[in-house]
Amino acid sequence: MADDKKRTRRANGESSIYLGKDGKWHGRVTVGVRDDGKPDRRHVERKTRTEVVRAVRELERERDAKTIRKAGRPWTVKTWLTHWVESIAPLAVNENTMVGYGVAVRKHLIPALGAHRLDKLKPEHIEHFYGRMKIDGRKAGTIHQIHRTFRTALNEAVRRGHLGRNPVQLAKAPRVSEEEVEPYTVEEVQRLLRTADCRRNSARWAVALALGLRQGEALGLKWADVDLERGVLMVRRSRRRPRYAHGCSDSCGKKAGYCPQRQRTNPETADTKSRAGRRAVGLPAQLVDLLRTHQTKQQAERVVAGDDWSEEGWLFATLTGRGTSPRTDYDDWKELLSAAKVRDGRLHDARHTAATVLLILGVSERAVMGLMGWSTTAMAARYQHMVDSVRSDVARQVDGLIWKPGGGPGDDDDGLAGALVPAN
Repeated sequence: MADDKKRTRRANGESSIYLGKDGKWHGRVTVGVRDDGKPDRRHVERKTRTEVVRAVRELERERDAKTIRKAGRPWTVKTWLTHWVESIAPLAVNENTMVGYGVAVRKHLIPALGAHRLDKLKPEHIEHFYGRMKIDGRKAGTIHQIHRTFRTALNEAVRRGHLGRNPVQLAKAPRVSEEEVEPYTVEEVQRLLRTADCRRNSARWAVALALGLRQGEALGLKWADVDLERGVLMVRRSRRRPRYAHGCSDSCGKKAGYCPQRQRTNPETADTKSRAGRRAVGLPAQLVDLLRTHQTKQQAERVVAGDDWSEEGWLFATLTGRGTSPRTDYDDWKELLSAAKVRDGRLHDARHTAATVLLILGVSERAVMGLMGWSTTAMAARYQHMVDSVRSDVARQVDGLIWKPGGGPGDDDDGLAGALVPAN
């Protein structure tokens, strides 16, 4: 017993257990290095030697498994998420992603879970939160978006040593039923293009239905990105939806977007950063002809506008040469659907149509990924369940589903194959 009371000298960094003058048993374990470069030596005290040995062994296991919490004042969920969304995430993702992160963090996660200590958060806390969201009528897809944001934020806390293990990895999120892709039929595409041929910027919709560009990518195109001689289009940037701040010190009583003195807080466009998004797209001959016609019409509009014309080089411009806003583009799409007497659908359904027909035509999955700007094969897998009418139409009219070779969108029996097979 006398030996137990003595504090045995041990090698540097080795754990120690001793009986203190206060009558309690103490243990000290070196678990790493602090930010100031000194050893991070943790202390535990218990009433009995058995209890302190158990506590020391637990600290050693956490140290060896690299799950021990970093030294310093513990984070709460609120303080960590606030720090992550303001100082860490913006360095790694684009503005649109940050908008989604901000909504998930500030509107949902902090109000529901912010008071928990980060290292005390359990999967059950998170699952209870998801359950309340379901009861409140939130869609499973919304909950999954929040789940992914939370997981990403806490993965960073683990990586930096503020958290031993990510509880979001263990929590179960509601199952999401994958949305079935429903492309437009060949007859619907023909009708849309015939109707669009009588409207301004008609080539805009041929680009959507034949090339499958995202809305932001199409509206971000400039004439400098298009080589009509070679039949190649470069996707380099994307037009952003505007975000506004009050210009009246929040005294108008309206939301920032409706403030009479509102000020835009984000740039009109952003360069495409990912390798998959930055891409060259081959233009079929029929689409090259449409773009040449579109260029001639735009030159005529430039003459009519005179001094009011803003020479900004946009492929799809307003009557005064400015870039087309995503909202105006969306409204134009809805008007086109109505005028063509085609079922209502999202603008993204045009992208679904292009991807679906490319795959049905037998274009390789790798080539379709390049044309569509996908970074993984998972997206291509979503398009394997086709609408039967599209499949049968393509099989019957492989030579041309929207345009016949050398034809235009107004010709009868036109087809899609000639427009969609990528250029070499």
